[in-house]
Amino acid sequence: MSLTTKEIQLKLATIKNENDPFLIDCQTDSRKGVQQLVEKWFKQYEQEKKLQYQFYSMLSFEREAKRNGFDFIAGIDEVGRGPLAGPVVAAAVILKEECYLPGLTDSKKLSSTMRDRFFETIHDQAEAIGVGIVPPAIIDKINIYEATKLAMTKAIEKLSPTPTYLLIDAMKLEIPIPQEAIIKGDSKSISIAASSVIAKVTRDRIMENLGRKHPEYGFDQHMGYGTKYHLDALRLHGVTEHHRKSFAPVKDLLTT
Repeated sequence: MSLTTKEIQLKLATIKNENDPFLIDCQTDSRKGVQQLVEKWFKQYEQEKKLQYQFYSMLSFEREAKRNGFDFIAGIDEVGRGPLAGPVVAAAVILKEECYLPGLTDSKKLSSTMRDRFFETIHDQAEAIGVGIVPPAIIDKINIYEATKLAMTKAIEKLSPTPTYLLIDAMKLEIPIPQEAIIKGDSKSISIAASSVIAKVTRDRIMENLGRKHPEYGFDQHMGYGTKYHLDALRLHGVTEHHRKSFAPVKDLLTT
C-alpha cells in the first residue's frame, strides 16, 4: 500500500463497515502504525455497535405503544425533588420517528459535557419538547410529591402535538391520557432518557444563574442539595426566597 500512515488514518475515519476492502487491505499492512490504526478502528466500531444496540433496546416501550396504535409518545421525567433550594423541573419529550441518539441514557450517568451535547441533539431530533417548572413557594404549599406531578403536567401541556401516550419515570398522573409508569425509566426508555436530560440541564442552568446572583451560597456548585458548604452558608447568611422552607434543614433554621 502506497498511502502514508496519515492518509490511511484519514480514510479509515470514513469507513463504517468491517468488510470494507480498504480496511481488509490495512489489516495486511506490516507497518506498526497502520496496525495500531486498525486496532483503534475496531475498538471504536465495537463501541458504536454497543451504543447502537443500547439505543434500539431502549426503544422497546415506544415500539410497543406504536403497535398499539399510539402516534405521539411522550417521555416524562423530573429532576430536583431532593434539594433544599431551587425549583423542581420536569420535561416531556416526543421524539421524531427517525431519531437516533446512541449513548443517551439516564442523565445522572452522563457527564455534564455529554448532557449539554445531548441537550442540543435532542432539540434537533424531537417532535416536541415541554418543560414544567414549579418554584419553592409552591413546593412548600402543596409538598414536593404534588409539586413534581404539577411540573410534569405543566410540561405535558406545553407539548404540540398533544401526546396520545405517556411513558413516565416511576409515577402515574391523574390526567386523561393513556400512560405507563416505568421504574428506572430513564435507563429503559429513550424518550424518558431524553426528558431526563432536558430537565437536568434546564434545572442546572437555573441553579447556575442563581449561583451568579448569590455567590455566597454556591448554588452553581451543589445545585441546591444539602452539602456541608450549603448548610454552613444557610447558617451564616440565612434563608432566601429560593429555599424550600418546608424541608427539614431549612425549616429547623427558621424555628431556632
